[in-house]
Amino acid sequence: MIRLFVALDLPEDVRDRLPPPGGDWRAVPRESLHVTLAFLGSRPEEDAAVAAQAVAGALAPVGEMATARAIVLPPRRPRVMAVELEDPSRGCVALQAGVAGALAAAGLYEPERRRWLPHVTIGRARGPAAGGGALPAVPRVEFRPPSVSLYRSHLGRGPARYEALASFELPPG
Repeated sequence: MIRLFVALDLPEDVRDRLPPPGGDWRAVPRESLHVTLAFLGSRPEEDAAVAAQAVAGALAPVGEMATARAIVLPPRRPRVMAVELEDPSRGCVALQAGVAGALAAAGLYEPERRRWLPHVTIGRARGPAAGGGALPAVPRVEFRPPSVSLYRSHLGRGPARYEALASFELPPG
């Protein structure tokens, strides 16, 4: 069994400009910053090829996006600190819906009931009482996402490591 997720990749300059979480939060390593589109969880290894094919068939232009503000999720009992993203064309929201639909049709994903929010997790709670402290200032960075990747998550000591199993350039638009 392997842990899989699909994510929108960020340009390097965007990752470089995202703030560290500070306070009682464990920072996500810079190279691991991404926008999760669908978390598949533990799956048989052969599902990776099926997932990659589903993602490849669901690609759509995203358009310009921008960093907005720092937030904590969920708001009542925060477990992550994130940077919310602006998606004025709603292209990222449409891409996520398309990817989720394609993965669900392939029998690999159960779409979540709550509304999907484009964001980048920058920190994780160190304990159950996290959530205090000021949120960092987020510089406005406009960007066009370059690609979507199917990742394998390796868990162990320290933060999870992500291995791209397949990457797909986003179509222009």
